[in-house]
Amino acid sequence: MKIKKNDLVQVISGPDKGKQGKVIGVKTETQRVTVEGVNRVTKHLRAGQPGQASGGIQVVEAPIHVSNVMIVDPETNQPTRIRTRVEQVERDGKTKTVRTRVSVRSGKDF
Repeated sequence: MKIKKNDLVQVISGPDKGKQGKVIGVKTETQRVTVEGVNRVTKHLRAGQPGQASGGIQVVEAPIHVSNVMIVDPETNQPTRIRTRVEQVERDGKTKTVRTRVSVRSGKDF
């Protein structure tokens, strides 16, 4: 997946279309990301659960599919696609392959 934790993304489809937020978590097995302030759902908690002082209703972010978000270009503050640039770099006498995420819109690195 091209989207990683702490990336700024914008929702491009669904009820929260147009909202921007930081990626809180990434689940690569199911190709879902959890975005701060997006896809908020109500969760009912029972009293006496470990880590919870009391029961009640809590509003939390639910994961959404990665195809419904686009990463935001830091230069233009607009959603953009991502390309991967592969470079050969010499370090300590050895050649290593370095992959860098690049914005399609502005050409800048992430």
